Amino acid sequence: MTTMQKLTREDLYSLEKYADIRGEFRERVLMHKKDRRIDLGTNAALYFEDRLTMQYQVQEMLRIERIFEADGINEELEAYNPLIPDGSNWKATFMIEFPEVEERRKMLQLLRGVEDRVYIQVADFDRVFAIADEDLDRSDDEKTSAVHFLRFEFPPEQVTALKGGATFAAGIDHDNYRVEIVPVADATRRSLLADLA
Repeated sequence: MTTMQKLTREDLYSLEKYADIRGEFRERVLMHKKDRRIDLGTNAALYFEDRLTMQYQVQEMLRIERIFEADGINEELEAYNPLIPDGSNWKATFMIEFPEVEERRKMLQLLRGVEDRVYIQVADFDRVFAIADEDLDRSDDEKTSAVHFLRFEFPPEQVTALKGGATFAAGIDHDNYRVEIVPVADATRRSLLADLA
């Protein structure tokens, strides 16, 4: 299934070509992303990544950094390819959003470990808790980070249930932040189904 394939250099536009099509490509990606976001209460959100969102990310990095040599392009691909789902999982950027600086500092201390308490629950199955930050640790003894990369790895029977039309909930089960979205919007469910093999 094409959505599972990692990006290669052949999938990317040259800087010149990207400059020509950037507007329409960006528009397409923003439309696509609309159904791939789940707000978890007022201060946290999951942004589900896939091949298209990662291609956009890579293209933007190459443009900003003016990278056109093979080694540089390969480095960007190595950084972003792990965020493309593998067929049995969903991958998401988890963001903790407190606009006020002082409140954010305080909340990131209170929310230590929150990244391990984000879950998806398919129908009546057990919750699938996120596997957080496999690339590097984003928390320490003092506080958590405002951005985490999460993987939700589903057992085969849950993948089958999702493909068969099961709804799912998304939530956070942390002492200082509890929220559950039941069920997640149908447009989001449909978009995320494409990530499963």
